[in-house]
Amino acid sequence: MQILALRLNPDEDLKTGLRDFVNQYTIQAGFILTAVGSLKRATLRFASQDDSQVLAERFEIVSLVGTLSIHSLHLHIALSDRNGQTIGGHVLDGCIIYTTAEIVIGVSDDLVFLRTLDQKTGYKELDIRRV
Repeated sequence: MQILALRLNPDEDLKTGLRDFVNQYTIQAGFILTAVGSLKRATLRFASQDDSQVLAERFEIVSLVGTLSIHSLHLHIALSDRNGQTIGGHVLDGCIIYTTAEIVIGVSDDLVFLRTLDQKTGYKELDIRRV
């Protein structure tokens, strides 16, 4: 396993920054190990919803989890507002960094993460392959 790290800067898009990093390092099977930082805008999709929600306020990143591959990213985030209330959902493009996002990524050397349509769920789900 490899360990990689990146820092995203103010006004960068979280998902775009991760996508660019994954492509730069040709990551086939990565996963978020830890992440801290803040957003000034969050664009999320909540469970069982088709529409996205844009939340234009400052949040602390409490948790960021997901799988990463040059084939796709699947990320979920938990955020805390200034009152300590938390909200979370599926990360979409449009999550904008406020001060920083410090992200550590693990990379498997013997797996490839793909996404294939699952007939049972109707969604493209994780398809794990051995190299």
